[in-house]
Formats: sequence, structure tokens, C-alpha cells
Amino acid sequence: MEIYAVAVSATELPQTVGSYELLGSEFGPTEPGDPHIEAITPSGVRLMIDAASMMTELLGEPPRPGNTSGFALRYGSPAEVDEVAGRVAAGGGTVVHEPWDAPWAQRYATVADPDGYRVDLFCPEPAAASAG
Repeated sequence: MEIYAVAVSATELPQTVGSYELLGSEFGPTEPGDPHIEAITPSGVRLMIDAASMMTELLGEPPRPGNTSGFALRYGSPAEVDEVAGRVAAGGGTVVHEPWDAPWAQRYATVADPDGYRVDLFCPEPAAASAG
């Protein structure tokens, strides 16, 4: 088994796409009114963003983000975690938890997209990465 895709919904698709671009996602061109867009990560996992209106039609109720992270993004260095969290803040995004050195030997931060979906940003601390 492998994770093929992660999905979130968006009340304003262009704004949400912009927030994931700040995290490093790259999306193809879109047309106004597109209800679905995808980015493919370097690991091959797809990030799918669907219009909340389309998801409401499919689910019979509006989508609701949780108060915990839906997924985590691994970066190449602790400094990159800091840089990405800073880029989110500078872009007007929400940094839920500023970067910190977690007791499980990772540089860690949590951000939220415009609809409130949480995304953890992390990198193993260099000593932990070489030990594992």
C-alpha cells in the first residue's frame, strides 16, 4: 500500500492554491471556475484541492477542516522549515505553531491554509537523521 493522494477543499481555490505554493507545491495552469487542481510532489504523492462547492454537492454537506494536521511536509533542513514558515507568515498566511525543536528530534512547525486545514512542516534534526 502507498499513499497516492492527499486532498483538501477550498472555498476560494486561487487563494488556497497560493497558500500551497508558499509551501513549495507547483500547480499546472488553471481556468477560472476549475473545481479541481492537483500538484504532484517530488515523491509522487498528489496534492488535490477541490472547490468546497463541488465537495458539498458530492458529500451532501459542506466540508469541515479538522483542528489537527491533515498531513505533514518533510523538508531538507531545519533552516528550510524556518524559511517556509516565515514565507507563509510574510504572505499573510496563518502560522499555527512557530518553528521549534520538538522533543522527538525534529524541527517542527504547523501552518493552516485559508480554509483552516492544518499542515505540519518538519525536518529531522541533523543528529537524529544520521542516527536513523
